Parts: sequence; C-alpha cells; structure tokens
Amino acid sequence: MNDEHRWQTQLAARLHDPPEKALVLLRTREGHEGGTVQALLEEVFPQGVPADIEGACKRADRWASAADRAAFPKAEGDRRYPAWQQIRFADDPVLIHPLTGNGHRLQPLADDVAAARAQTLGTDHLRRLLQRDAQGAVDARRSALAMWRFGPELEGELAEIWKLLPADSRVPDHTIHDHLDLTAAFAGAFVADPDDGPALLAVSIGPVQDFIAAARSTSDLWAGSHLLARLAWEAMRVVCDACGPEAILFPRLRAVAQVDLWLVRDQGLPEELFSSREWRTRTTDANPLFAAALPNRFTALVPAARARELAQRIGETVRDFALAKAKEAFRCLLREAGIDDQPDLYGYAQIARQLQGFPEVHWAAVPWSLGYAAPDGEGRVQASDEKLAQAMRPFFTGEGRPGWLGTRAWELLSGGLQLDQGWFYRPNPGALYPALHELLERALGAVKSARPFAPAREEGWRCALTGEGEWITTDAEQLWKSYRQQTDTLWAKAAHKHPSWVKSGEHLSALPMLKRLWPTLYVDEVSDFIQGGGIDRFVVSTHTMAVASAIERALDSGKTPDGDMAQGERVALPRRLDEKLRNSPEAQGWRRVPGWLEAEIDGDEEGAGERARRRLAELLGARPDTYYGLLLLDGDDMGAWLSAGAGKTQRVASSFHPVIRQRLGVRFGGDPKFVEYARAQRAPNPAWHMAISEALNQFALHLVPDIVERRHLGRVIYAGGDDVLAMVSTSDLLNAAAQLRAAYSGIDFGDTGAQEAEGGKLQRLGDGWARFGDRVLRLMGDKATASAGLVIAHHQAPLSAVMRELRAAERRAKALAGKDAWTLAVLKRGGGALYVTAKWGEPLRLFNALRELLARDDVSRRAAFHVTEWLDDVPGDQPDMVTAMLGYQTQRQCASDDAKDKVRKLVPALVREAFAATNRAPQIAPLAWLADFMLAAEFLAREQRHTRLCAEGGQPARRTA
Repeated sequence: MNDEHRWQTQLAARLHDPPEKALVLLRTREGHEGGTVQALLEEVFPQGVPADIEGACKRADRWASAADRAAFPKAEGDRRYPAWQQIRFADDPVLIHPLTGNGHRLQPLADDVAAARAQTLGTDHLRRLLQRDAQGAVDARRSALAMWRFGPELEGELAEIWKLLPADSRVPDHTIHDHLDLTAAFAGAFVADPDDGPALLAVSIGPVQDFIAAARSTSDLWAGSHLLARLAWEAMRVVCDACGPEAILFPRLRAVAQVDLWLVRDQGLPEELFSSREWRTRTTDANPLFAAALPNRFTALVPAARARELAQRIGETVRDFALAKAKEAFRCLLREAGIDDQPDLYGYAQIARQLQGFPEVHWAAVPWSLGYAAPDGEGRVQASDEKLAQAMRPFFTGEGRPGWLGTRAWELLSGGLQLDQGWFYRPNPGALYPALHELLERALGAVKSARPFAPAREEGWRCALTGEGEWITTDAEQLWKSYRQQTDTLWAKAAHKHPSWVKSGEHLSALPMLKRLWPTLYVDEVSDFIQGGGIDRFVVSTHTMAVASAIERALDSGKTPDGDMAQGERVALPRRLDEKLRNSPEAQGWRRVPGWLEAEIDGDEEGAGERARRRLAELLGARPDTYYGLLLLDGDDMGAWLSAGAGKTQRVASSFHPVIRQRLGVRFGGDPKFVEYARAQRAPNPAWHMAISEALNQFALHLVPDIVERRHLGRVIYAGGDDVLAMVSTSDLLNAAAQLRAAYSGIDFGDTGAQEAEGGKLQRLGDGWARFGDRVLRLMGDKATASAGLVIAHHQAPLSAVMRELRAAERRAKALAGKDAWTLAVLKRGGGALYVTAKWGEPLRLFNALRELLARDDVSRRAAFHVTEWLDDVPGDQPDMVTAMLGYQTQRQCASDDAKDKVRKLVPALVREAFAATNRAPQIAPLAWLADFMLAAEFLAREQRHTRLCAEGGQPARRTA
C-alpha cells in the first residue's frame, strides 16, 4: 500500500457523509448520500471508487459509529430504520452537550434552510477545498488535508451551526465533523494494515514541571512551556506525516496555529486559505503561534503494524530536534560574542552529553485485534472481549472481568442484548474503544513508572541557574575556576553585547541555554510566514507589571510624565495598557517610565531609586505599587475526565434526542434490562475525548487571553489546555482568576464570585457554552471544576521562590475537599506571609465586599489589624459570640452609619464562612482562617485607596483610630 492509496482512502472516507447530512436527512428523495457525496466522489474517482477503498470506508463508518454512539434497541417487526427512530433535525434541532448531557433546543431550521440550499452549500464548500495538481487532477493528499482543516468552517450566516451539526440526529452529542475525522482515521489504518488493522498509540514527553520551573525570568517560564509544546508537536508531526492529522484523537489539532503552519509550509496547502488567520497577521507575540497550545502527551489511532516504528521514530525526531536547536542557540551566542564557530569547540560535546536522552519519551500501544472475533457469515468482524480481557487482567485487581469489560453496560451489550420485546445488534469492535483506551492508559503508566537512570558525568563549575550541568564553554580549561573570576568566557562576552539574553555573571548549561534563546530561535523559525515581515517579541517584567496599574490610572486621568521620565528604555507593557497608549499618541512617554524607574533603582547612585519613586508618586498622587500577582489555574481531576471516571460521564439515555428518549421509554420502559442499560454511565469514546480537547483549546486559545489581557491588566505566560499561568496586577488578580474559573466551565461569572469587567470579545457564558464575538464556543460544562493558586509578591523577590509559593498555593487549593477552590498567598517584602484558601462563589464575594469596606475613607486604615489582634482572645468554638464581638469591634473602626450598616450585614456571613469546613483544611482553625482572610483583604484594599488617590489627585483625610 502506497501513501497515495491511503490518502485516496481517507479522502473517500471524508466524503462518505456530507457535512450537511443533518439538514437534508429525510428531506430529499435521493437521501444524504445522493447529493454532495455522489457529486464529489464522481469528481475524485471518475472511474468509480475502487472496491477496496469502498470496503474500507464502509467498515470504518460502522466502527466509528459503534465507537461514538449509544446503541439502539430494535422492536419486533422493525425494519432497518423504523419510523419511530427517525428525527428530522431541521424541524426539531437539538444539540446534546457531550460533557454535561444537557440538551439545547434550537429554533427550527426547515423554513430558513431548504434541503436543496443546504445541499448546494455543502457541495460548493467542499468543492472549493478540492486541491488539484498541474494537470488538473485531484490531489488526494492536499484535498484530504484541506477538508480536515476547513470542512467545519463554512462562511456566512450558517457558520456556527455548521460546526455543530450532529452526525446522527437521534444521538446529537457529537458532530458530523467528529464522525468524519474518526472514520478517515479508521479507513487509513485499514488500508495501511489489512491484516492487523488499527491500534491505539499513547505517547508522553517529559519532564514537565521541573523543566518549566527552572527559570530566572518570566521569559524563561514562557520559553520552557512553549519549547515543551513545540517538542510535543514534533512528536505529533511524525504521526500526522504518516497517517494524517485525524489520526491524533487527543488533543484536537484542528485550528491550532502550529499545525496550520505545517499545513502551509510542509504540506503545500495554499497560503490564501489562511490569509485571514490571526497567526498570519498578528505581528506581536500575542500571535497564536506563541501560545503553548499543545499538551505533552497524545493518543493516536495508527496501523498496528507501524505502531512500534512510529513510536521509535518519534523518540528519535524529538531528541534530534532538541539537540539541533541547542546547537543553534550555541551558535547564536558564538556570533554575539565574536567567537569563530568551529566543529571541535568543547561546547558541542557538552551539549551532546547534557541533552542525551532529552526529552524523555514514553509510549504504549494496544492493537485493536485484541477485540476481534472471527468474521460472521457475511464477512463482518464482530467484537469479542476474550483476548482483551486476558491482556487487561494483569493491570487490574479484584475478581471478575477487568475494568470496563466488567461493567453492566458492556455485559448487557456484548452478546447482543435480548429484551422482552426487542434486541440489540451484536456490537462490532469499534464499541470496545473504552476498554482498549483503559488498557492503553494502564500500560503507559507502567512504562513511565520504570525509569532507567544513567548518571551524567559533570566535573567543572556548574550552571548558575540549575546547579546541575557544567556551564557551556568554548574552552574546557575555563570550567576549573569560578566564572566570576573570568571576563573572557563566552557568557561574559555575550552579556556585554546582548544583555537581554544573558545577565552579567550568568553562565548556563545546555537546557537553560536553549530555553533562554528559544524566543529568538522560534521567531526566526516562523517569521517568514507572518504577513508584515516577522514578530516583535516582548516580555513584561515583574517590575513593569507592578507599576502598570498606576500608569493606567494616570493615563485615564490625562496625566503625562515629566520629560526625563519619558527618556527611559522602552519596555513591553500589558496588552490592555499597550492598546490604550496606541490610541493616545500624546501619552507615549508612559511606555518609557517603567524603564526609567528601573534604571534609577538599579543605578549606582545611592538613594536615586527612592527619589525616583517619590517623584513618580507626586505625579501620580500616590506611590506606585511595588507588588504584582501571579496566577496558576489548573483543571481538577483531568485524569478522571479523560478516563471518564466516576461521576464524569452522563447516563446513556442522556445522549438521545429528547423525542427518541420518550419513544424508547414508551416501547422499552417496562423492560428492566433496557432500563438498566439506559441508566448506565456512558463510557469514554473518541468523541468524548475530542470534546474535552476542543473545550480546552477554546478556553486556552480564545478565552484565557481575552480575560487576562483585555478584560484585566495581565499577561498570559502560558495557557495549555487546562493549565494557565499568568502575571496580573494585584488589583485584578482575584477577579481575573474567578473569571477564568467561570470560563473554564462555561458558567456565569456570578457563580464563581467574579465581577464584570469591560473589554474583550467574550459576551456571555452559560450552560457549558460561550458567546465569543460572532462565534459559539463549547466548553467543559458545569460538572468540570478548576482550582487556582494565586500569589502577590514584591517585584524584586526571586522568581524561583515566588514560583515555589505559587505551586504550593495551587496544591493547597486542590487539597481542599472537593477541590474547586482558590488559595491566595501574600508574600510581604519585609517577611511573613498570609494564606487564604476558600471555595469560589460566596467566599470570594465576601472577600471583595470586605476589601471594599476596608478601602473606604470612613473606615480606619488600621481596622483589620485591630480586629485580628482582638481575635486572639476570643473562644474559637463559639461562632455566635465571634459574630457579636467581631461586629462590635469592627463597627468601632467606622466613622459613618453607612459603613456600620455594611459591617452588620457582612460580619455574620464572614463568620459563617470561617466556620464552614468546606473552606478550610482540617488543621486550620476558623479564627486563624478569618484573621488571614481579613488581613489579605486589607492588603488589597490599599490598591483601591491608591486608585482613588490618583483620581482625586491628592491625599484625603482618613480616620486612623
């Protein structure tokens, strides 16, 4: 079998059902296979579809349907498609959210979209995507890739519904595009390996956390995560080259910028197809190419006979890529330092030694043939779990059949369930995807637990960042004395010429060197494909983020900086502030104020930094903040979601169209076997995994930058699926986190305690969906939760220490019963820290209310300190007494009846939350939690006081009792 034949098969598989199927089914005389399908197959195969291709596509269609769709029973006397099983989607359009089971009834489409019009739209759309060679013949490879990428993207008023049209109107919980992807992947595997058929392949790349965490700056943090995503793509690219991008079942690769670039550069799709894409037009590092959008592991459907070969090639490819890029980074340093590049330089040997075995690549494969039975009388292969159960047993404990094979749902279906008044067809092997995937995950876990270790020999002075490998040098003799005593090293010369690459005194080993220069290397890699000649890459420093909110307030109030302040080095600013300055040409000097201030602070003149701060405070009306925030949000129980653990999937019955559900109840509701089947939890299927991946992509690529950078004063460092790291101004930190939490699930901001914020494209969230500009995004749904670690730190605090606190804060939040929580750590410059952990929703609303109370002019600045000192003497087991005394003491700090009235309403709710076990770890006493809660709110209230001072232009009178 040659590649051309495989691509022809996959193209035919993409054309076996039209994308408009739901809109024409039961509405045309020729049926859904007689319009678009017939017209385009005749163009692609003028002599007719070859028999082996047609057979592979039919088999793939059946397997894909069995893998993704809940099975239907048949009643006695039913024909193949009985009337009671028929749904005209155009008349009664319902979409089932695959991750929540909630149905969404749309307005009827029949009057607005005639069947003939839908058919014409589908035919014309796919015909435009057909790619032809110089002789005018259809190019199967490029046509299949174009249809994979753009098949779901119709222009015009039907664009959004087109993406969501179901594959089966009776089970509308997965789209026609999901079905076409899976069918094409199966068909390609069938023709590539007619004997053994397909296999599931799982690949994991690491290390992850330690690799990313080794950072001295926010640029290092970004580079670590982005480089890991780039390595992941190199691994996935091996599969995409060999089997097509639809072979990657998780993550979903469609519309990922890095994959689009591959389609243009490596696969030859016309550039004009991508001309309006943001990755082609945006010339800053807000360009989607700079998003770490791919996870470090993936699952693919590949020919079983090629699984081992592909896995081995993946390992070789990613390691060769890392080594080549590290050597390229070394050559960049050599050029900058003015040192001739010679192949025998010692640095090349160091790089090869230090990168040996990097990255780690683990893989496992499970052949689908474990689920085959002998063909039936008509040559069809049926499902059999005997060999599969035997393969699974070593990975499971307990009696009975292992894993999913022991569930009641499979027990009922596996033999062709007989009902009192009907039956189920015996399933084909596609239905065994849940068990195969379960075995795959267990096998990969076992592989990763066995880690051979070969210690590297490193003898000279070590890396200034990690302290592990030798620092890279051109002369091995330099390694035997401190680099602090040398001025002629590669690093010393590079630091003099290019300080943004290397700080004075820094000497790095191979991996930190690669991370440090990765931004430059990646810009060089992609700039030729960006309209306008390249990308300007910016990094917002912690210092700039700390003062950004003060600059924004000054800009909003019409102030301009003094002349010398506007002479500082131009620095990168958070996107919201940057866009405001673009619209205010007269205020461009503010771009240089952070650079001026930082230069004064870092200068040699004693006291210059403090004098600069005082000058800036006089201009602003208040001292600029010296603190910034970091946010780390992570989806809860993602492993359980991917494995469809307990409570994650919905009941089988929830997958059916409501009308079908009602009809099933009428016909089979009295049959206890059917009732048991309908109530069973659905197993994970390919569409389930595709839906999770798509939801995470929508969240990370669209909603995270919109919320962090447009609605708030922040900067995304990385957003890869369910994992977000961002730097945010202290005033916006909590609200940005709460909005991200709401966006992750697709629930209303109010449900998480978030307040509204202006700006951005996000218009509405609810019921697992988002309205984003003119687009509709499907998200994880209300059953999915996320937890966040938040840190407020001084801009001069070592980033490595701040990151340790951030990850510890995230762990505290996830340690709370039920997770779905946030932890705020306030790291004070003078020492000491405050820690608050609570659930989203009411506790956060109370925190914001308390913060606003403490920021008022008629409340003592020392209120929180006085009250928390008094808490030390109150019995910690009497909430009523605490409520009474806390209310009394807090009201004493108020100078107006209005403030006292707010205290009366606020204090009982505060005490109630303090004594609620859901907000505290068992070892944290209620009053200790309450004290930190109040002191953290007071810390953030200072920022609100600064906001008001800047607006008023001075220092108002404050009660200080």
